[in-house]
Amino acid sequence: MPLFVVLEEGADLDDDLKGRIKSSIKENASPRHVPNEIFAVPDIPKTLNGKKLEVPVKKILSGTLPEKAASKESLSNPESLDYFVELAEEI
Repeated sequence: MPLFVVLEEGADLDDDLKGRIKSSIKENASPRHVPNEIFAVPDIPKTLNGKKLEVPVKKILSGTLPEKAASKESLSNPESLDYFVELAEEI
């Protein structure tokens, strides 16, 4: 299970930060919520109302064409899908 994070400017997603994120999730949620991988992304796709989109990202990573996964007109930041499209091509 991947976790996508948007880092503060100047921050690096190094092993120390990944460890702290995983530790925090394990302590505040449960060990089963700890992600297998953590990816730094430029932005998280959001609707015009500001709701984060999970299902379209999951669909894109599963091979669905982006135009079938989400309507870019319904996103406040449609360019944010580009990262996930590129990632899907790599995996």
